[in-house]
Amino acid sequence: MTTAPTELLPEEIPDDPAPQSGLNLEQRQHQMFPVLSATDIRHMHRFGHVVCFKDGDMIFEAGKTSFGLMLVIKGGIRVNRYDGLGNSAYVTTHLPGQFSGEVAQLSGRPALGNGLAEGDVEVLVVPSEALRQLLVAHADLGERIVRALILRRVGLIEQASGGPVIVGPRGHERIHTLQTFLQANGHPHLVLDPERDRQAADLMEHYQPRREELPLVVCPDGVVKKNPSVVDIGRCLGMLPQLDSDKVWDVIVVGAGPAGLATAVYAASEGLSVLALETRAYGGQAGASARIENYLGFPTGVSGRALAGRAYVQAQKFGVEIAIPAPAGRLICDTYPLQVEMCGSLQRLQAKTVVLSCGARYRRPSLANLKQFEGKGVYYWASPVEAKLCKTEEIILVGGGNSAGQAAVFLSGYASKVHMLIRKDSLSSTMSSYLIERIQATPNIELHTCTEIVALEGDEDGLRQVRVRNARTEAECDYDVCRVFLFIGADPNTSWLSDCGVDVDPNGFIRTGFDVTKSQCKANFANGVYPRDLPSRAALETSVPGVFAIGDVRATSTKRVAAAVGEGAAVVSQIHQFLANLPADKLRI
Repeated sequence: MTTAPTELLPEEIPDDPAPQSGLNLEQRQHQMFPVLSATDIRHMHRFGHVVCFKDGDMIFEAGKTSFGLMLVIKGGIRVNRYDGLGNSAYVTTHLPGQFSGEVAQLSGRPALGNGLAEGDVEVLVVPSEALRQLLVAHADLGERIVRALILRRVGLIEQASGGPVIVGPRGHERIHTLQTFLQANGHPHLVLDPERDRQAADLMEHYQPRREELPLVVCPDGVVKKNPSVVDIGRCLGMLPQLDSDKVWDVIVVGAGPAGLATAVYAASEGLSVLALETRAYGGQAGASARIENYLGFPTGVSGRALAGRAYVQAQKFGVEIAIPAPAGRLICDTYPLQVEMCGSLQRLQAKTVVLSCGARYRRPSLANLKQFEGKGVYYWASPVEAKLCKTEEIILVGGGNSAGQAAVFLSGYASKVHMLIRKDSLSSTMSSYLIERIQATPNIELHTCTEIVALEGDEDGLRQVRVRNARTEAECDYDVCRVFLFIGADPNTSWLSDCGVDVDPNGFIRTGFDVTKSQCKANFANGVYPRDLPSRAALETSVPGVFAIGDVRATSTKRVAAAVGEGAAVVSQIHQFLANLPADKLRI
């Protein structure tokens, strides 16, 4: 049985980079299940409506009911954890003055447990949209409610309950893909091996799946899917809602990394309607950072997942619609409103402005059979899921940037030895000095300079051996390792913008502001168009009016989390300026 790890709250981040457990939830019951005062309840009545239930009624049901928050006025709500296999376990009973729900209720997603009426029950139902208004209108009450919702999600993750159940043989590559997707998005889930679990074996016996139909996934509502894609999982969990093609958003943000989340939070908090589209998981590549130690305000460091997780909840609090996984396939800008066509479908979403924070794609080395071992020994990030796989093993990590350094230090807490391979002769030109010192002080990290992987060997079960070559001596060496972590950089994710004509530099990064003007000056001077004839544009605006670029995908940007967040905040004022200058007929769209 495998459980997803816990992301901690700001004041509870441990010094240990690989904590064995999360919060002591037994000591946090008063925060998980607070009893609200008469004043609090009076405030809440403005945002909800009263509903009555009879003893034994199902008030909400796992995987099916989306209700926001329910404040008990009379009677009680008995809450049970529940999974699609029919397993149920008692959690708590909400009594008068207490409320039901967890983080999913901020965005109106289905419940992750069952709620039964105990006695004649009267509840104040606060729908998700009204709940978000309540959190903003009453900050102190809102803080207590949000903290309770987060802690309850933490409890579900620690208990691996309330989410999908993944069933398949141990080591199956698709299990790893689905597990890392759910873990990266902070969603509880359970993995069962049919050789070790009776229910899993019975499920396999009933469905008789072929190898290509594995794993089986049981959604919270009991629906069983054979080898589902992450899109299938997103839909069954409500992470990928049905989006309205007729709605015109003020802002569509493509990419929910630190830059995109910052834009979403600031734009929504200032009254703009915001849709954020993310391909894999909120947090982007920053989410793979085990510990960021130079981010302002976190003297003991913060993991990328923890930082992104808080931003994700914050965005939902202000009403941002977030769709995951929702890769954008094409940007259409020869009409207004602008349109984003979704990958794999013909659906087009409309927006007055589009913010490109689509980051980059992981760079892959030129190895003949690399794809064969992806997810079965070759990984592009280092989360606790991967760390547990390499416990007590020797591993190889390739890369010399800050992300590689953070991953090496993190994995050294699990692996018996980390062989760190770089092509250069030192780390000094590519990595922060504090990380270099940390690596030098870690006895089970061995740095191999001027070295690269030249071959991977294994079988259908996974990677078994890696051959490396030293560029100075031409000597080759074989390592019997089963885990390789690649942190060799990334290429800009801009190929999908070609139909729109967004101006990019020779490396594919998006030009903005003055860089666009310089580029257009060179191109247009020969055509008799002088610089004074070119329209001025905002610093983060691309060559296409109303389309902005921020974060790693922007040319000349500083590739740091803090810089990305800063650009995400700064672009909102430029969006306001653009909208303010729109002609009246377009503004009314």
